[in-house]
Amino acid sequence: MKAIELSQYIDHTILKPDITSDQIKKICNEALQYGFASVCVQPYYVPLAFDMLKDQEKVKVCTVVDFPFGYSSTFSKVESIKKAIDFGAEEIDSVINILAIKNEDWKAVKYDLEAMKYITLINKKLIKIIFETCYLSSYEIEKLSQLCVDFEIDFLKTSTGYGTAGATVENIRLMKKIAGNKAKIKASGGIKTLEQTLAMIEAGADRIGTSSGVNIIKEFEIK
Repeated sequence: MKAIELSQYIDHTILKPDITSDQIKKICNEALQYGFASVCVQPYYVPLAFDMLKDQEKVKVCTVVDFPFGYSSTFSKVESIKKAIDFGAEEIDSVINILAIKNEDWKAVKYDLEAMKYITLINKKLIKIIFETCYLSSYEIEKLSQLCVDFEIDFLKTSTGYGTAGATVENIRLMKKIAGNKAKIKASGGIKTLEQTLAMIEAGADRIGTSSGVNIIKEFEIK
């Protein structure tokens, strides 16, 4: 694997609550320099990221919806997705309703998935569903993975980075076992080193969400 190939796995992410516009500009420039798959920013910064990246086609603008808890109504999620797309987002990372899962309200989960897939599909954008695996049992991860496949979700994503734990190799393998080639997997949460990144890819991850992308690529280049 070459450095540019590894870079294309990475969603260059900055989602802390005290981020400034200068920091957004910095990560956009870094994404262009290193060839990352996307920059993942808060909805507030989607217009700025779009303005920074609009004259090229390689680095996408990604944003989060109902982050980091996921328990807003489906209507609220859909409206947030619409607004993000209007402002220039091409990829949406939306948190599933964890409360519905824990209460075995699979009807509500299906409604969430169907609505979010539909609005992104008709706008020709990608939807990634954030599981927050640290709160889910293996059964719940498998069940949600299968529902995501059923509703043709583009990516199954492990974590927000705000839960009690982030991505694990074991959960990537579990999600990949269900998704197969029908959906892609995004590992996110706590990934800071090259070793972690390569382990996630080996386990089946197609994307890596991390704020340490530059350091990971630099570590790769000196090996």
